[in-house]
Formats: sequence, C-alpha cells, structure tokens
Amino acid sequence: MGRVIRSQRKGSGAIFKAHTHHRKGQPKLRNLDFSERKGYLRGVVTDIIHDPGRGAPLAKVQFRDMYRFRRITQLFIAVDGMMRGQSVYCGKRARLTIGNVKPLSTIPEGTVICNVEKLPGDRGKIARASGEYATVIGHNREEKRVRVKFPSGAKKTLSSKCRAMIGIVAGGGRIDKPLLKAGNAYFLAKAKKNNWPKTRGVAMNPVDHPHGGGNHQHIGHASTISRSAPPGKKTGLIAARRTGLVRGGRASKD
Repeated sequence: MGRVIRSQRKGSGAIFKAHTHHRKGQPKLRNLDFSERKGYLRGVVTDIIHDPGRGAPLAKVQFRDMYRFRRITQLFIAVDGMMRGQSVYCGKRARLTIGNVKPLSTIPEGTVICNVEKLPGDRGKIARASGEYATVIGHNREEKRVRVKFPSGAKKTLSSKCRAMIGIVAGGGRIDKPLLKAGNAYFLAKAKKNNWPKTRGVAMNPVDHPHGGGNHQHIGHASTISRSAPPGKKTGLIAARRTGLVRGGRASKD
C-alpha cells in the first residue's frame, strides 16, 4: 500500500489552509437601499490599501449613515484612476464618472464597467480581478434586461437593476512583469496558501505517487483518470472530456 498522496492531504486542511490572517476583508458594494434606488449617496475615498493575496488594490470609502449620526467605512475594489480624497457617488442619479456606482439601466452602451452584480443586491460578483473589466453592449427596455460582455468574452443578459462600478479594476499589467527568481515566487505563494514549490508526481517514488518510479520520468499509463477512482489514485486529468491542444476557435453568439 502506498502513502497518502498530496491531493488526499489537501482535503483535510492542516498545513494546506488558506493564509487569511492579514487580509483586510471582503470588498463589496453598499447594501442596496432607498437612497441608491431613487437618488444618490456621496462617499469619500479615505485610503487606498493593499490586500495580501489579491492583485487589485482596495479603497476605503467613507459614507454618512442615513439613519444614525455616524460614518460607515466600506471596502471597495479600487478602479484605475481612483485616488485618496476623491468623491464617489452611488445611486441611480450619480454621474457617469470613474469610480461611481450606477444601475446598468442608466449606463450607456459601450461603457467599461467592473465589479458587476449578477443579481440585484448581491454587491458585486463579476470582473473583480486586477485589470479586468466588462462592457455594456445592449439594452432591452421592454424586458428590463441589459446585455454585458464579460472579461472571458462571453456575453450574458443581466437585470437592469444590477449595479456596476464605472472603470477598469486597478493593478492591470501585474502579470506582465516576470518573477525573475524563486524568492519572488515564494512570497507570492506565501500570501495565498501552501501551494509552492510543487514536486511533480513523475519525480517521486512509486510509493509516494501513482506517476512515480521507472527508469525515466514518465507516467507509464494514460494521464486521464475516472471520476470514481479511489482517492489515492485520483490524480492527473480527472474525468477529462478531451485532451490535447485546442485547435480552432468557437464563434461567440451575440
């Protein structure tokens, strides 16, 4: 009987848990309230901060509480061009400027947006990674639906009540700079979880991995594996529908 392989050990957590201690919190839009539905609300960017394990910077935006005498600080995903001291307006009647949050029904076609809601009031689910953006490509006023092109190139129809932030997520071009040395890769992975360095299965002994052993570093059998395979054998291309290079392209439907 072989040893417990890495994929089995990851299931129980232990040393493979995500490193979340220094993270700043979950960035999301404001709770959808009466002020946003009918008018607008003004907030001020008090700080732009780094969130460990995330490529995009975060913005601390301070709003006045509409029901109590206090201020509420929200964490937003920072857009390109946002700065400290900038005013951010959220609501139906907000202007079409960088950093403002508006419902899709009031955003004209061709506008670049980010942090888009999938369902009205879910506070942002789409186009949140650094340098990402979506584009409004069409309105259907009768059905109150808006056609949006996602970062993947896919196009989807969303409710016109869904909100989005105007602009492109900051931190674009982050992956253009090469890591250059192993030390940089070490600190990059350290902020996320224990997933680096990763020893290849073919470099192991047969007792440690199903791909191990042999006089040359080769798998020795098909790399595809059944979905119902036992945990100690379930490694490689799990339940692959196809393998090899993807040739040609698939035309997108408008």
